[in-house]
Formats: sequence, structure tokens, C-alpha cells
Amino acid sequence: MRFGRKSGSAGSADIPEGQESAPDTRVGPFDASDVDLDQHEGVDLGSLVIAPIGAMELQLQVDEGTGQVMAAVLVGENAALELRAFAASRGGGAWDELRPRIAAEMARQGGTTDEQQGTFGTELRCMVPIQTPDGKAATQASRVVAHEGPAWLLRATLMGAPALDPELAAPWEETIRQVVVRRGRDAMPPGAPLPLHLPPEARRVDPPAADTPAD
Repeated sequence: MRFGRKSGSAGSADIPEGQESAPDTRVGPFDASDVDLDQHEGVDLGSLVIAPIGAMELQLQVDEGTGQVMAAVLVGENAALELRAFAASRGGGAWDELRPRIAAEMARQGGTTDEQQGTFGTELRCMVPIQTPDGKAATQASRVVAHEGPAWLLRATLMGAPALDPELAAPWEETIRQVVVRRGRDAMPPGAPLPLHLPPEARRVDPPAADTPAD
């Protein structure tokens, strides 16, 4: 496993061979109290334990100023899955409160959102205009789903072709189902992000200096 910064703001970690796990027969996402983590295959990031299904690269979004890991992103061919976990009240309702805020943010970017019923209950289908690297106008599709556990909310955003194609989405949805959330016992206000950290076996790789040509 390795960790490296990309574009000065994100890190990546290769999934070790043997950790492309077979699906658990139970239906998740899971709370850490319901799983024997010593027997659970996956990458331990602290508040999230992730077991990718299939060939996916794990990248970590890192705040350049603080060095804090903000989100875990799994990247595959023509697709990506962002995973974030937040503190929530034990009474539930966090996803109902969050959806309008996501819709407002999409609208601010000139995009649209539609609520629909899907694999994980009420989901958001988002379409946002973007500009491709070659300057052409395009639309980025995403599905935002969520799962509420004991005092936590897992938010998963699936981007790319699988956001529109249920068949292509299957391994990504199974990966979401295998996520384990470790809430911890610290008091946190609802909406506060649960802390993520690099796995102990990760090896950090810094980018080359600006005046050093990359291989």
C-alpha cells in the first residue's frame, strides 16, 4: 500500500492484493459494533473500513493546509465513489435534512437534482455542467445515497457511467454495502465529519519538486 499526494491535494493508496474482498452475505453498511473487525478484510481508515469489490484504487482527499483526510474516493474505469461519514443524532432524520442542502449546492453550480427511490432508499440523481480538459462542455452525472446508523450518517456519491447504468453500478453498490463505520465515543455535533486517517501500513510518497522533471 502506498500513499501519495496528487495535484497537491489528494493521496492514493493501492488496495493490497488479497483485499479485493468477496461480498459479505449480510446487508450493510455496518456499524463497527456489529462486525468482528479482526476478521473483516478491508482498508482501515479510522472511522471507515472499506472493502472494495473488484479493481478499484483508493484515493484520499487531503486538505493541503491541515493535512486532514477529508474523504475516501474509490476510482475505477469511468467511475468514482466518494465516501464520507458524519456524526448524527440518534433520533435519525439526518439524510432528510441533508438532501435539500445538496440540492441547493447543485443548483448553485448550475446543475439539477431529482429525488428517486433506489437501492438505498431515497437517493439524489444529480446532473452538473462541467468543462472537459479539452474545453468542451459536458454533464457530470452522480448518485448520492446515504445510510443512517447509530449516531452516524454514511454519505456515498457515485460518479460517472454507473450513476446512470444499474448494471455498471452493481460492484459499486456492493462496495457501499461492505463499508463499516466506526463512530467512536467522542461527543460530536450532528453533521461533524468523522475523522479519517491513513492506515498504519501506508507509505507516504511526496511529489517531485517543481524544478525536478517527473519520470
